[in-house]
Amino acid sequence: MNPYAAEEQKTILGHPRGLFVLFFAEMWERFSYYGMRALLIFYLVQHWMFSDSEASVIYGAYTALVYIAPVIGGYLADHYLGQRKAVVFGAVLLTFGHFLMAFEGDGGQTAAEINIFWLALSFIIVGSGFLKANISVMVGQLYPRTDIRRDPAYTIFYIGINLGAALGAIIAGWLGQTYGWAYGFGAAGIGMLLGLVVFVLGKPLLMGRGESKDPARLARPVFGIKFEWLLYLVSFVAVGVVWLLIQYQALVGFLLMGTGAALVVYVLYQSVFKLEREERHRIYAALYLIFGSILFWSLFEQAGSSLNLFTDRSVDRNIFGFEVQASVFQSINSIYIVTLGPLFAILWMWLAKRGWEPSTPTKFGLGVVQVGLGFLVLVAGTAAAGPGALTPVLFIFLIYLLHTTGELCLSPVGLSAMNRLTPAHMASLIMGTWFFASATGNFAAGLISAATGGEGGGVERVMEVYSNVGWLAVGVGVLMVLIAPLIRRLMHLDTLKDDDASLAGQDGIGEPIATGPKLDEERRP
Repeated sequence: MNPYAAEEQKTILGHPRGLFVLFFAEMWERFSYYGMRALLIFYLVQHWMFSDSEASVIYGAYTALVYIAPVIGGYLADHYLGQRKAVVFGAVLLTFGHFLMAFEGDGGQTAAEINIFWLALSFIIVGSGFLKANISVMVGQLYPRTDIRRDPAYTIFYIGINLGAALGAIIAGWLGQTYGWAYGFGAAGIGMLLGLVVFVLGKPLLMGRGESKDPARLARPVFGIKFEWLLYLVSFVAVGVVWLLIQYQALVGFLLMGTGAALVVYVLYQSVFKLEREERHRIYAALYLIFGSILFWSLFEQAGSSLNLFTDRSVDRNIFGFEVQASVFQSINSIYIVTLGPLFAILWMWLAKRGWEPSTPTKFGLGVVQVGLGFLVLVAGTAAAGPGALTPVLFIFLIYLLHTTGELCLSPVGLSAMNRLTPAHMASLIMGTWFFASATGNFAAGLISAATGGEGGGVERVMEVYSNVGWLAVGVGVLMVLIAPLIRRLMHLDTLKDDDASLAGQDGIGEPIATGPKLDEERRP
């Protein structure tokens, strides 16, 4: 007898009620994450008194570690804990981390409280690893694989993600910059606590989804304690390791380079010696897309660091007579995603019916071109304003618009392409490589942001760096569009066959950001 038969008959808008438990839990989690993220670069510079360059590298290391952590959290959930317990544990760590952010002390790098700040970031990183990798997977677990409601369910879920992200940046960002850091981080912490409460209270509506595949193993003693509790203890050890890494950002760079190089070499070894010709070519195409994504994210992620600082210092932020806090502008991307995502989905379907839809490699190239154009538009707007004048706020809206349309060209096809191009036995390997590429892009973003704060060049230095990276991206993007037909041939789509196995958790790994019909993609913590 099915103990959840009665619950399965109860729906909201035609969907299981558990979907809306996940919707609100993730909405509040994203509220907390993006609320804190909108303030982080200002907190580093204005409270802890780091230079722009130092703060940018710390920010890049933080976001890079947030991207690496879900690889481990997802593995532990898939093989041991199950998604539900992993999400609860991750939410507890996140709530505690946000609570620690409230201990700001007197500021300055010599203050004892800065160690609590590092610890807070460490709890948030490890907590994100457990939560980010798994709550999206649970959406897919509410439906049979062939259920036509799956794609609309993800659309609803991703609206919750972007709604939370937008509200977090607006409310927590405004509170933090207007009334004090503790108010902003406190609001983020309350949001995370609400997400945890919603998820725990909504457990009956999840119909037993996301539980451990082997509960007996979790209960089995190891070294005198239950294996489940041993995993939690090891996670607290991981918090200590991250506490060290976040303070010595060069270690994060070495970790990314070493692990990334090893992954690429191993993937190439597997491709050359163990795959047939067409499968090998598909792996080459996947690696090409992975490398292209590094450039895109390294520029796109200026939003939370150098672009955030530029908006605060050099932009006329008066809108209809009100001065808007710089951190609030971090909400623009999420608002654009919610409004433009469905339009892009309709556009791709309209083009596909006529045989005009761009190929995946072409979309990647267009995404890179647009992220470069965004910087060039901002450079032009700043130049037009004249020396010493504030840049009109219109150009902040324009750069985010171009970056969002670029994101909609590149991000929704990311993991989907990885899944299509990868043989089942290499799926997890390619997924790990994709996530490490995203982490590398975020770390590189910190280095680029640091360059804008170097040499005391002010606005001129920022615009010089933005101009250089803008033209670089446009040039690389155009080249990617030109060679897209060659990459498409490497994909051998005409001989691609269905496989029962698929990329683990493909329906929800990472952070989907578009709202189109097929959203099995990743994107920034």
